[in-house]
Amino acid sequence: MAQRPLLLIDAPSLYFRAYFGVPESSARAVDGSPVNAVRGFLDMLATLVRTRRPDRMVCALDYDWRPQWRVALLPSYKTHRLAGEGEGEVVPDTLGPQVPVILDVLAAIGIPTVGADGYEADDVLGTLATTEPAPVEVVSGDRDLFQLVDDARPVRLLYVGRGVAKLEDCDDAAVRTRYGVPAHRYADFAALRGDPSDGLPGVPGVGEKTAARLIERYHSVSGILAALDEPDSGFAPGLRAKLDGARDYLAVAPTVVRVARDVPLGPIATTLPAAPVDPERLLELAERWNLASPVRRLVDALAGQP
Repeated sequence: MAQRPLLLIDAPSLYFRAYFGVPESSARAVDGSPVNAVRGFLDMLATLVRTRRPDRMVCALDYDWRPQWRVALLPSYKTHRLAGEGEGEVVPDTLGPQVPVILDVLAAIGIPTVGADGYEADDVLGTLATTEPAPVEVVSGDRDLFQLVDDARPVRLLYVGRGVAKLEDCDDAAVRTRYGVPAHRYADFAALRGDPSDGLPGVPGVGEKTAARLIERYHSVSGILAALDEPDSGFAPGLRAKLDGARDYLAVAPTVVRVARDVPLGPIATTLPAAPVDPERLLELAERWNLASPVRRLVDALAGQP
């Protein structure tokens, strides 16, 4: 029988999607507080447990959504998401209060949540995907996590860009088909292409196809930069000028995009419980926040019920 996977959940990615995917008017607590993100997030977990049948799970959190070490390398990193000078990330007013409810429910069920000071959820996921026993399935709508795919371990990305119901189960062949590069080259490819959602400008005039061709030929950004110093390296004059003009950016961008794999996390009990570890607390939360149905669906999924 195939070994059951460790399911690594990009919690911010999923609860943001849940917030925008479930109308507030359809999910409110007794006091009128919206719980749409909580309801949607729990239903996503129930679907994942039921369809992927993991025996281990961890929900990764953003303790620092914009780490200073990344900003020091690339000041534009996620600047468009800042609420204001010296302030935190722009988060919808009615989403912020729902995150502690999600964490309370996960704690009562016994699903571990893990974050690390100075690191994003992506870095926690990268570290766990590298250090925990395989097989591993990472669940996220963040394209940067394609770089974690590793057929040898194996590590797969369950990409939920179109929702959990339409997740894409991605191995290295899927990454190659989608972007024209192997998964372990994705960070360099993304640095070249850029990503406006993260404030990565990319190299002006270099899109996905050109970035993929460059990575195929030179393997990495460092390989491209080394080739630029060779007069007969074969760059078309226009492309050489674009890359030359972006040298300072290219010197740091791959490090910014590359997910950390050595975050100090300490021991984590990853085993997925078959029943809630604190059923009384879970019942209290379900009643207080009007979450009886999604909680029951998740509890049933953990118990192996359809």
